[in-house]
Amino acid sequence: MYASEAQYTASQILHTLRHEVFFLLLGAAFTTVGLVSAAFALLARKFTPLLLWFSLFSILYGLRLWVGLDTVQMMMPSSAFLIGARHSIQYLLPIPAIFYFETAGFLSKYGKKISYALTVFYLSFFFWTLAFGPQQFFDWLGDSVLIGLGVSLTVLSLRRRAPDFDYGILRLGLLVFVGSILCGSISSLLGSYLEVEPIGFAFFLAALGYVAIRRSLRRDLQLHEIQKELDVARRIQMAILPSPFQNSARFRVAARYVPMTSVAGDFYDFLVADENQAGLLIADVSGHGVPAALIASMVKIAASSLRAKAADPAALLTGMNGALCGNTQNQFVTAAYVYLDATSGFLHYSAAGHPPMLLLRNGAVTEIIENGLVLAAFPSISFATLKHPLKPGDRLVLYTDGIIEADDENQEEFGQTRLQALLCNALHLSVQEIADQIIQSVQQWSKIQGDDLTVLVCEYAGPASG
Repeated sequence: MYASEAQYTASQILHTLRHEVFFLLLGAAFTTVGLVSAAFALLARKFTPLLLWFSLFSILYGLRLWVGLDTVQMMMPSSAFLIGARHSIQYLLPIPAIFYFETAGFLSKYGKKISYALTVFYLSFFFWTLAFGPQQFFDWLGDSVLIGLGVSLTVLSLRRRAPDFDYGILRLGLLVFVGSILCGSISSLLGSYLEVEPIGFAFFLAALGYVAIRRSLRRDLQLHEIQKELDVARRIQMAILPSPFQNSARFRVAARYVPMTSVAGDFYDFLVADENQAGLLIADVSGHGVPAALIASMVKIAASSLRAKAADPAALLTGMNGALCGNTQNQFVTAAYVYLDATSGFLHYSAAGHPPMLLLRNGAVTEIIENGLVLAAFPSISFATLKHPLKPGDRLVLYTDGIIEADDENQEEFGQTRLQALLCNALHLSVQEIADQIIQSVQQWSKIQGDDLTVLVCEYAGPASG
């Protein structure tokens, strides 16, 4: 019943409370379980929709149970709006239940369409009741649709063989809940209403909660296993990178590699590393994560198989393109390779869609550009090699686009100008210190790393003796 303007005595409220205390506690328990589940869903490492729908369903049912009790109504002021608000909450209740079953895969392939249609249906009743008060026809129609949906789900679940334990638990909980609703409806028709629905709901809620928590824990376990596999993949990927360049009297080389995620699509290698020669390769696979890392491994294999062509950058890149083309699932690779020969005093450079190499000489920076098409995009492409003289004290910088395309909070890129200015101001630093400063400057510029960062810095000390 709804509260009227009449004043209730303390003894009347106490008498009613005695008869309804069980349901007051049950409503509080449902609401508490819902709030705890909502907190768990929102604070979990990954958002769990199933747990959120469960929590909303539990909270709304607890509130509906409370506002329907005489004890609560006796203590609340009477107004048309409050009466409408108390009554309209029953139309919100089915919505999270419907989406729970849709998320759990209980509905057919048209589950989303059914969910959205029923949501519009019940929301229209909710807003109408809130604005104009209860309508008996709405109650009858809403309950009929809900009972029909519950019976349909029950019949379908009984006809379908349970694919797993979770399905069986949900089916059992649904059977008990629908049975309690039917029991209450039949007893009401016979003139002696049995308040068994909340007890059936408690059983149903336990089934929903069990499945939601079980799936959440299972998903967390899967995420943990995936993380372990990614850690192994990261260690494997780090293992394919070369050992630190052994500095010689001619060359000093520093490499820095900072992946955005556990594994990355950037790659570098030293195809030649001796007293009078250095062959430095850098590559960047499009995309991120595991797919890019797998292709980076392919780049490693392709480059290693072509070490015999290390003195000819154009031939090396042409061979790598042939090895990669058709095997990268439509992902492409940019690369740059420089071969330095202290005996001849020249560098040989070629690139495939990669940012230009930078040459720091006498305090000024020059872009070294000899770019062809990206690797793995077209089967028949060729590259050219640029020959450039070396002078003692030259410093060469190879890098991936994550360095220059790093954005700050205003979406402004770090850019070539800042990178070149940094090099000009670091003449007194060693190659190791320069590499560190480049990475640190980019990380300070962009607080959130949006791409892999890789940089190679090479210093040419002078020609070979003799």
